[in-house]
Amino acid sequence: MKKLIIIVVVFLCCEKRKNTPFLPQSSGNINNVSVVMKHKDWQSRLGKSTRNIIGDIYQGLPIDEPNFKFFHTKPKQFTGFSRYSRNIIYFQKDTVNKFTIYKDLYSKPQLFFLIQGEDDGVLINYLTENKSLIINTIKEGERKEKIKRIKKSPSKSNILREKMQIDLIYPSIYKKVKDTFNFVWLEKQILKGTLNIISYRLPLSALSDLPKLNEVIRIRDSIGKLYIPGRLKGAHMTTDRDYMPYFYKLNRDKKIIFQTKGIWEVKNDFMAGPFINFILKDEKSNEWVVVEGFVFAPSVSKRGYMFELNSILSTISINN
Repeated sequence: MKKLIIIVVVFLCCEKRKNTPFLPQSSGNINNVSVVMKHKDWQSRLGKSTRNIIGDIYQGLPIDEPNFKFFHTKPKQFTGFSRYSRNIIYFQKDTVNKFTIYKDLYSKPQLFFLIQGEDDGVLINYLTENKSLIINTIKEGERKEKIKRIKKSPSKSNILREKMQIDLIYPSIYKKVKDTFNFVWLEKQILKGTLNIISYRLPLSALSDLPKLNEVIRIRDSIGKLYIPGRLKGAHMTTDRDYMPYFYKLNRDKKIIFQTKGIWEVKNDFMAGPFINFILKDEKSNEWVVVEGFVFAPSVSKRGYMFELNSILSTISINN
């Protein structure tokens, strides 16, 4: 007779190691996640479920790419330097069924997710039930880590503060491309293309009090026609309607932000790529502030580039 396991209570806590005199700096590239489980489990249903559940697709890219890159470690190999990874999901077969989050357990900053259960079914259940929590906690930690790295060599330019009355934390490698009365364009050269940040302001009447996706598309297409030309005469940036953009209302740092993720294109030209657009209200000036990041990088992975732009845009603050 098969044993039926019913999980009545999910035990969730966040613990911080106490009385630790020294913790080494955590290691790993942005969005790397270490998964600790036995080799046979990694090759079986448990490993496949972990890759499928936590390996969600990054939204708004022309070709699907996962949010995270996984690195499998066997429990016997989880010693020394391998414990310093910034994000660790540890699976442990145990008679106690429990899901726990530890902060800064072996290094700093570090997120350590311990999933304990008596068999694969219990472990997969805990993973499934806490999917959003795990993914969002890692994303937020990686966003903060990216910003911390940017702050090591931030731009000292005042162009956005002077022209748009906003502050944005971005690397010094971004340089001004265009500066008009109500439009600023910054660009970072990469090996096969560019990363771009643009900003402009709109009167309150340009959008509804709660902006809608069709309004955002209309505005960004009109801005593209005015300020972002293509390589061919008469060509300009527009929103690709074949890829329905993602549209969210966010509450971040006491600011209401309307976020759009989608694909841009240049009509009649072979240019396209992902974009992320933030719109927020300036209550003092009664205007909408828009900041957008977009990538032109043909034939290469774009997840890391978009994560950089998203992290940069998330630092926006209105300064007036």
